[in-house]
Amino acid sequence: MAISSRSARSPEGDSPLLQSLLGLSREISLCEPPLRQRRRARSAARKARILSLLFEELLCAVHPAGDLPRSAVLWLREIFVVLRRFKRLLDSCSDRMSRVSLVLGLESVAGDFHELTRSLSRLLCVFPVSDLGLGEDSVELVELLQKQCRRSSAAVDPEDEELRSEILEMLENMFERLGVNDFMKLCKEIERLEVEIPDRVDPNRTARMTALLGLLRYGKCVLFGASPAPGSHLHADHGGFETSDAAVPADFRCPISLDLMRDPVVVSSGQTYDRESISGWIASGHATCPKSGQVLSNSRLIPNRALRNIIHQWCGQHGVPFDAPEYPEVSVDPDRLRTSKAVVEAVKMTTLFFLRKLEASPSAESANKIVHELRQMAKSSSDNRAFIAEAGAVPLLASLLESNDAHLQVNAITALLNLSILPVNKRRIMLAAGGLDGLVYVLRSGRTWQAKENAAATLLSLSTHHASYRRKVAMTAGVAEGLAELVRSGPASSQRDGLVAMLNLAGDKDNIGRLVEGGVVEAALEATAVPEVAEIALTVVAAVAKRGGAAAVGTDRAKETAAAALVSVCPQGGEAAVAELTAISGIECAIWNLMRSGSERGSRTAASLGRMCRRWAVVAPEE
Repeated sequence: MAISSRSARSPEGDSPLLQSLLGLSREISLCEPPLRQRRRARSAARKARILSLLFEELLCAVHPAGDLPRSAVLWLREIFVVLRRFKRLLDSCSDRMSRVSLVLGLESVAGDFHELTRSLSRLLCVFPVSDLGLGEDSVELVELLQKQCRRSSAAVDPEDEELRSEILEMLENMFERLGVNDFMKLCKEIERLEVEIPDRVDPNRTARMTALLGLLRYGKCVLFGASPAPGSHLHADHGGFETSDAAVPADFRCPISLDLMRDPVVVSSGQTYDRESISGWIASGHATCPKSGQVLSNSRLIPNRALRNIIHQWCGQHGVPFDAPEYPEVSVDPDRLRTSKAVVEAVKMTTLFFLRKLEASPSAESANKIVHELRQMAKSSSDNRAFIAEAGAVPLLASLLESNDAHLQVNAITALLNLSILPVNKRRIMLAAGGLDGLVYVLRSGRTWQAKENAAATLLSLSTHHASYRRKVAMTAGVAEGLAELVRSGPASSQRDGLVAMLNLAGDKDNIGRLVEGGVVEAALEATAVPEVAEIALTVVAAVAKRGGAAAVGTDRAKETAAAALVSVCPQGGEAAVAELTAISGIECAIWNLMRSGSERGSRTAASLGRMCRRWAVVAPEE
């Protein structure tokens, strides 16, 4: 056989490559065929066995220190890639993929085998016979392989198709007996179960109902496909609901995020917050109660179950989905463990079903339906969030953030927001190709305000996990500018999300310069004139000033804007707000200086603020 006379690329020449190919082809030839797709697995094993004979002959012909021609090396490397994909597919069919999923996804798996066989066939057509000088036996092996590859088909085996029909018929019969045999009835049944499960006291019954919920979801996606994604559902999932902000009672809102509390907890000061919000606040290094300013004696978070039950009842009355917290169970019996495994399996199969369809680059309408389903699943439980992200959903969702379809963009960003609730998923989103850039794109150029505010909420969720994440988010080009634009131009709900994100990023001193440069201070000062968000806007300004941004806050215009905001906020906060204001060291001097040296408007505003403080000073001793 002709061997190149060029200097060797390594002391061993090309022997290691051939040895790797020989080992891999033997592994594939010895793979135990799965119960389903058995014919295709055996066909792949036969082809690998023929290739192993070819690699053995090449190894015998090549001197340990010799080189193969470049064309042969390139060909062998391509063959290695194809064989490795064959091995991965066979392993997936045998171990990682459930048997039910394998049967119900017949076309997808058969298509994967067929596509790999076609790739192998194309490589065999350009096999460098002349460069290698192989004997007739080797050439005949290659020709035999080519014939086998040409017989490949993507058609589903009749035996597997028969089994799938039996499974689908079983599902249809079960749904028929339950009276949920059409799409709308099935959706309604799933919604009812989602509302009823948190109310169950018996943990074992709850587990069985959860298992049934998983089965219903999977049956729905198999029998009817993805749900229609209504265009009117352009509402955030953070806060656990999709309804207008005006409908939510003030006592049910978290004082930090101003969203509906899903898991209310009480801190040592006696104030109640949503667990996720106050946990992020404490993790950021704060040691005081955000609402009262009181120093927290400890970091214990006590579940406020009474309030949670009231919120849950209100959600049920108003048709608002409620993601209940998962409190530790006292005892679990073996039946519950078995049903938990059933839930896991059903969710995994459902997730893989949708992701395979999404990977196939469907139309915008089909993609919107699929992403809407993933969004709903990610909203319902931590386990779902884990399975969806582990299956590879994050990169696929990130690739849809720049979609021209407004509904698809909202569903994609909201699905990522729901996934980001799980700490391990925050890292996946931060590291995903196009993840942060896609979020910034939606924040600044989103098709709807809802998409923009959900992008801000996702950035907030990511930045509450770790100080390094908070710095990375703040330093990402366009984040500060995007938040400032959202606060300046958006509706009250968007402004609130933008300001909360600003406040979190301002918790790190290293971020202040970038926030000031991006116009955050000016935007927050302008927002102080909006009654719904004035209080949190002032908090943002104070946080920036406290950590080194005082120069940006201390301009004459900023002082006048802050005074106007205080005049607006203090009457709403009552005597407590005025008392807190008068307790600030040097406040009287600051008001006097603004009255004397400010503009005509600023002087009037300062005078009004001064009168408030004096009235309180007169009344306070009498109390």
